[in-house]
Amino acid sequence: MMKLLRRHKDWLMIVIAILAIPFIFYFVRTPDYGAMKQGDLGQIYGRQLSQLEIDANARLGGLAQALGMSDFWETLSLRQPGNGGYGTFAVDLIILRHEAERLGLRPSGAEIADVVRKLPAFQGESGFDITKFSDFVRNGLGPMGLGEEHIEQLARDEICLNEIKELLGAGVTISKDELDENFRRGYDKFFVSVIRFRSTDFENDITIKDEDVQKYYDAHKSELKTDEKRKVEFVRLGLADEPAEYTNLPGPLSRPAYSSAFTDRFIQSLIAAYAATSSFVGSDVTAQLRNEQKTLTGTERIEALQKLADRATDFTQALLEKDADFRQAAAKFQLPVNETGEFTAAAPDSKLKADPQLSAAAFKLSAQEPNSDPVQVADGFYILHLVGVTETRPLTMEEAKPKIVDAIKKSRTRELMSSKGPELANQLREAAKSSAGSDLQAAIQKAGVKAEKLPPFSLFEEETTKSQDNETNQSKEPKSEQVSQGKEPKNEPPSQSKEPKNEPPDLPMIKQAVAFLNAGEISDFVPSAENGFIAILEKRELSDDPNAGEKKAAFEKKLLDNKQRIVLYEWLHDRQQAAGLGSRKG
Repeated sequence: MMKLLRRHKDWLMIVIAILAIPFIFYFVRTPDYGAMKQGDLGQIYGRQLSQLEIDANARLGGLAQALGMSDFWETLSLRQPGNGGYGTFAVDLIILRHEAERLGLRPSGAEIADVVRKLPAFQGESGFDITKFSDFVRNGLGPMGLGEEHIEQLARDEICLNEIKELLGAGVTISKDELDENFRRGYDKFFVSVIRFRSTDFENDITIKDEDVQKYYDAHKSELKTDEKRKVEFVRLGLADEPAEYTNLPGPLSRPAYSSAFTDRFIQSLIAAYAATSSFVGSDVTAQLRNEQKTLTGTERIEALQKLADRATDFTQALLEKDADFRQAAAKFQLPVNETGEFTAAAPDSKLKADPQLSAAAFKLSAQEPNSDPVQVADGFYILHLVGVTETRPLTMEEAKPKIVDAIKKSRTRELMSSKGPELANQLREAAKSSAGSDLQAAIQKAGVKAEKLPPFSLFEEETTKSQDNETNQSKEPKSEQVSQGKEPKNEPPSQSKEPKNEPPDLPMIKQAVAFLNAGEISDFVPSAENGFIAILEKRELSDDPNAGEKKAAFEKKLLDNKQRIVLYEWLHDRQQAAGLGSRKG
C-alpha cells in the first residue's frame, strides 16, 4: 500500500488539495458526537465502554512504563504480558479513578509534584533533572498524542492506588509462627542429593526398526519438508558506532515485552525468580561527523535518525520507478550493497543478526514485491532486496530418516523416563520409611543409579545477594542514570554477580522440588528439558548468618507486601463485578 502511494504521490497531492476545500466547510459544523459511540466494547458503571477510551488508557499504560512506574503498571495490568496487559490496565484504570472519587481521594498539587520529581525517567546524577523532564515532554509525549498533564494524571492515580492499598492492607498481618516457618525455609541450609535421569542413558534401550521409520514417515509426510531458503541484498543507513545505552531514548513510546507472572505461592514465586559494531554508510558523511555521532543523545540523535529515515524513504522511492534496479539505485545514492548467503528463517545469515526483524522482513519479500520498506533498527535503517528463493519440497524417505530416528528416540526416551522416574521415586520412599538410612542407599544401588551430592544451598541465597548489591550501588551513586546519559561510571568497576559458580543449570528447579520437603523426604520425578531428576532432602540446618536479623526484617516486609498485593487484586476483581463490567454481545 505504501509503495502504491509513493508511486502516485504527485496526482494524489492534487486530489487531496481539491478535496480539502469542501472538507474545511464541512468540519466547521457542530460535530456529531453520537457517531463517536461506534465501536462500543461493552458496559461499565451503566454506560458504554468505547474502544476510544480503552485505547486512550492503553497509551497511558505505555506512558507509565516509560516513566518507570513499574509497580503501578504491574498492579493495574495484573502482570499480564502483551496486549492483554494493556487491556487490563485500561479497564482497571477506569475502576481506580471511579473508586478514588467515591472514597474522596484528592491528592494535593504538592503531592503530585513530589511524585513527578521522583519518577525514574527524570532522575539525573543529583536527583530530579529538569532537562530530562523537558526533553521527555517535548520528544516523548507528542508522538503518542499526550501532554504534560497526562504525567500529572498518572502521578495522581499512583497516589490514589497507594492510599487504597494502604487502607486495604491495614488488616493484613503475619503471625510470628508463619514468619519463622517461611524464613527458615528460605534461609536454612539444604543438603540435597540428586538422582539424574539423562536421555543418553536410555538410548541404548531403544531399538528403532525400519517399519517404525516408515510408519512415522507415512503419518507425518506432509510435515517433513526442507526449510525454505532465501538470499537477499541490502543497504544500510546507520549512525556510527552507537553505544547500546542509547537504544531506549525518548521518542515514540513503545510497548516493552513483559513476561513475569503473578503467583499466589510466595515461596515458589521467589524461587522461580532465580530462574556489533557498525559503520555509517555514505560518502557524503565525513569522518568528523561520524565521530560526533558516537555521542549523540536526545534531540540530536533523534534529528540524525530522522535524516537517515528521510534518506531511506528517498531510496525506496527510487526503487519504485519503472525498471528500477536495486544495485543501480544504491550506486546513485552512494550506498554499498551487501549480499547474504542462503539462510532459513530459523538460522538467519550472520549479516542480518543485528535485529531479528531483518530476517522476518526478508521472508516477507516476493518476486512481485522484491524490495522491502525501510526496516528500522537501533541505530539506523536497512532496505532489503530479494535475490533468490529456494522453495520447500517434501523430503524423501532417506532424507527424512535422520530426523525421524531422532524424533522417535526423543519420544521413546521421554516415555521411558516418565515411567521409570516415578517408579523409582516410589521405591525410594518405601525404603526411606525404614529407620535405617542404609535401606535407602541399598535401594539406590539396587536400581543401578547414582546419587549426586550437591553443595549446601539456601533457597533465597542468590536473590538476597543480588538485591543487596543493587541497594549498595544505589546508595553510592545512581549509576543507572549515568548509563542512560551515555556516561561511563568513574573509577568504579561494574557490579559483579554474586551467583555461586559451577552450580548445576537446573538448580532453580531442584530448589522448587525440595522447598516444601522435610528432612529425609524424596521429591517426585521432575522432568528437566530432555532429562529429569529425583531430589532427596537429606537434612536442613539453621542458618548461622550474622545478618539474619536484617534479612528477617526485609523478608517480613516482602511477605507482607505480597499479602497486601493479593488483597488488592481481590479488591480490583470485586470492584470489576460491582462496576457491572461486561462485553457487548453481537
